[in-house]
Amino acid sequence: MPDVFADLGMSLDGFIAGPNAGPHNALGDGGARIYQWAYQLQAWRERLGRSGGETDRDNEIAEEKFARAGAHVMGRRMFDEGEAGWPDPPPFGAPVFVLTHHPREPWERQGGTTFYFVTDGIESAVEQPRAAGDGKDVQLSGGGETIREGLDAGLLDELQIHLAPVLIGAGVRLFEGLRQDTVVLEPTRVVGSPSVTHIRYRVIH
Repeated sequence: MPDVFADLGMSLDGFIAGPNAGPHNALGDGGARIYQWAYQLQAWRERLGRSGGETDRDNEIAEEKFARAGAHVMGRRMFDEGEAGWPDPPPFGAPVFVLTHHPREPWERQGGTTFYFVTDGIESAVEQPRAAGDGKDVQLSGGGETIREGLDAGLLDELQIHLAPVLIGAGVRLFEGLRQDTVVLEPTRVVGSPSVTHIRYRVIH
């Protein structure tokens, strides 16, 4: 059975996005600083159709994430933010299942990305790519509410946080409102670099 994982950046003061996030302000005010470490990596630049970039340990960890994701699940708010700003092809290269209350026909983009709109809950959004049988893992790509929902439902097997040495001051916290008595995290890897610390956890159900 493929694993379900989440992989996202976080500021040192615990925010995964800044305030005032929206379709024309993805990641909110100051939120892009959380991912400053990633923008010059070869793996990220290739996703945007660009050449060159850093090939250090941070890049290896980014490549690892991209290689394992056979499908993505995201909330409607994250999709609305990205729809306004993602290039074509978008940086997924795999099917994306969007949690929504509003039915919509699949939206096919270049590079192997098709957005499917799921109206019957996160369990269905996770099970559909698992049942497709490509053998790859499923990534809960965000936002925070979707990842918390996956944790609360016992669907998440692994969580990796890229802790950036920046302070945002306000915004979206990943664990805000989580039923914490249902979640146990076991660290399985810590990798540090001058610009970010990668912490991987196994989620114990």
